[in-house]
Amino acid sequence: MTTHASTQGLTNRPAVQPFLWAGLLLTAVATIYPFVDAATTGFMAEHLAASYPGYSATEIGAATTAYLVILAVVGLVGAAGWVVTAWAVRAGKHWAPVLATVALVAGAGIAAGGLGVVDTSGDVGLAPVLGWLQVLPVVAGALAVVQLWRGRARSDTAGGTR
Repeated sequence: MTTHASTQGLTNRPAVQPFLWAGLLLTAVATIYPFVDAATTGFMAEHLAASYPGYSATEIGAATTAYLVILAVVGLVGAAGWVVTAWAVRAGKHWAPVLATVALVAGAGIAAGGLGVVDTSGDVGLAPVLGWLQVLPVVAGALAVVQLWRGRARSDTAGGTR
């Protein structure tokens, strides 16, 4: 029996999909919440005001808007990554684990930057609660990547091809 190579290496597709969709959902939360925060609790604006006591309300508003734009772009790119990865896994593409791994490394780097990059005030630029929200999709991504590579290893040892 001959099997098309694109279906090999992803023997655990059903086990991976929930992690991928959870990651997309967590990315949506991490993308939308900063806008909710800006309209309600104001963690970002408070953090910026504390970091830059000399800034006027207009300058704090502009800085908050800049962060919202950055987080929205990161969220949209992240959501696209989840959707493309879920499609690649569902389609049985042999390169899906590589794509998921690259996306995980990028997401982890962005989340680490959100948590640790110090701006000109000497303070972490992104409000900590928003920085930690960026970590949640990374957790789902790590679980998905582990499942993808485990499935690929099982397939390879069972005589599958890439």
